[in-house]
Amino acid sequence: MAAPRKGIEQRCLERGLRMTGQRRIIARVLDRAEDHPDADELHRRAVIADPRISLSTVYRTVRLLEEAGILARLDLKSGRARYEQTPEIHHDHLVNIRTGQVVEFRSEEIERLQAEVARRLGFRLVDHRLELYGVPLDEDRG
Repeated sequence: MAAPRKGIEQRCLERGLRMTGQRRIIARVLDRAEDHPDADELHRRAVIADPRISLSTVYRTVRLLEEAGILARLDLKSGRARYEQTPEIHHDHLVNIRTGQVVEFRSEEIERLQAEVARRLGFRLVDHRLELYGVPLDEDRG
């Protein structure tokens, strides 16, 4: 069984980042997020705990967390950067273009195929990001 994931605040402290009260609140909001929120959504959630948190504080904090390797930025077709904790295990994303919901998935078959394509083209794959966009199948039956 995998060890429980460390919280963002703990990961910040381990990297020597200064944790202000507002950064702690933003870290806790991110820890509780079950989705991939953008900065505006993070701000909406954070001001519930502290109305003095500004949107610029949220932007500065997510940039700091991204630079520290704690957050990963997702640049999806919506044009708004969304965030998730840097994954411990690689995964890809399927985006519902109707709702914006992001579904995380992992496929060993896709991983093998990407490595094979890179090899056939004369490369060794060192990183990649796969984003699929779609609509639920039940919409096609309506």
